[in-house]
Formats: sequence, C-alpha cells, structure tokens
Amino acid sequence: MDKQRIALVTGGATGIGLAISRAFTEAGVRVVIAGRTAARIDSAAAALNGAIPLPLDVTCQESVQSAFAQLETQSLAPDILVNNAGAAQTAPFERTELTAWQAMLDVNLTGAFLCARSALPAMKKKGFGRIVTIASTAGLKGYAYTAAYTAAKHGVIGMTRSLALELAGTGVTANAVCPGFTDTDIVRDSVCTIISKTGRSEDDALRELTKHNPDGRLIAPEEVAHAVMYLVSDAAAAMNGQSLAVAGGEVM
Repeated sequence: MDKQRIALVTGGATGIGLAISRAFTEAGVRVVIAGRTAARIDSAAAALNGAIPLPLDVTCQESVQSAFAQLETQSLAPDILVNNAGAAQTAPFERTELTAWQAMLDVNLTGAFLCARSALPAMKKKGFGRIVTIASTAGLKGYAYTAAYTAAKHGVIGMTRSLALELAGTGVTANAVCPGFTDTDIVRDSVCTIISKTGRSEDDALRELTKHNPDGRLIAPEEVAHAVMYLVSDAAAAMNGQSLAVAGGEVM
C-alpha cells in the first residue's frame, strides 16, 4: 500500500475503529482518528505513532464540513475514508420512540453520507479514493428489536451501491463491510441489556448473540480490519458497490 496515503477513520478510537486505525498505522499509512470525545481520540492517537486526532461529530453537517476544511488546509485531505462511527439501540418496534429512530439514522446513515460527500471532491481530483462504510449483517438481513438500527444499515448499503455506480471510472470506489456480532463495547452493552431485561446469566446472554454465527463466537475487531485493508488496497480496484460480510457464515 502507498505509504503516502492518508486514511480518515470515524469513530476510530475504540472497538472496530481502533483496530482499523491500528492496521493503517502498521501498514505505514498516516491515519486521522476522528471522534466526538477529545480525550478518547487524543489517547488513541498517542498510542498509535503518527496518528492525528480530529474532533468530529458525524451527525452535524457543520462539524463535518469544518473538519474536512481543516484537513484540506493542512494538506491532509483523505485518500481513504472509513465510515465507522455508529451506535446501536434496541427496542420493540411499537415502543421505538421517534427520537431513537432518528438518532440511529443520524449516526449510522446520515453521518456516512455527510463524510462521503465531503471526502469525494479531493478524491476525484486525485483520481484515487476508497470509501469503506462499516455496515452490519443487520444491513443484509433483519434482527428482532433493532428496527431503527437495521433500517439505517440497510440504508448504508443502498447508498453504497448507488454511490459506486456514480463513481465508476473515476478511480474512487465505495464498498461496505458487514460484521456480525463483534467483540466491542456495543455488543457488551447488548449483553448487559439482555441480562437486565431477562435475568439471564452473562454466558446465556452471550450465547443469545453468538447463536447467529455458525462458528458460535463473536467476530474479532481485527478480522473486520483485515477486510477493510483489502478493500482499500490497489488490488481491490475492481471491488465497487460490494457488501462484504465478516460473519462466520451467518450471511451468504
């Protein structure tokens, strides 16, 4: 991989995002770690030699525009954008509040739209760019009690497919990676929710999530990072508009 390239990872300080940021650093790519919590992105950047922290709220158009303008001014316009920032909330459909529904769309879908839209001009000018959005197996199938999250992730995949067609021939590609349940804080929070609402043990709650994976385990964040690293490579130039499942065979 060209070590002169710059990668921006939203939500890049924890979980899957941190694993991706670390993979870029190990490959010699300069990585910009974006997120809403200054202490968190500063800590992650300090731990990864040469990484740059960038305060960014993907749900706020003004924040996104300001952050990308700052990168442009500093000659750090990203060649690679990884839309990783996301969140998950669960609730029965009939008890899903409009505020929760909108929050899931804002962070998981609109945030990816805003960042991709801001990254594209510089990428198209260079004649090279990679946009990878971390979706979910929820974008390829459905899960009970996750209507808002699932709708947002389906939207991400639809957006990616449409964008890929518009980008054909420009040297810029758009793809999605769809992890199954992954060993992250979001999944640990889900385990806690299952425990509190059902009274099940932690092991039983974890089995409820891992039962979807034929391997019977959580996906490691590093496994998702490996898929991202392939999609942003020169070898993946023909990969465009794809939704790559990293889920142990749950989705085929």
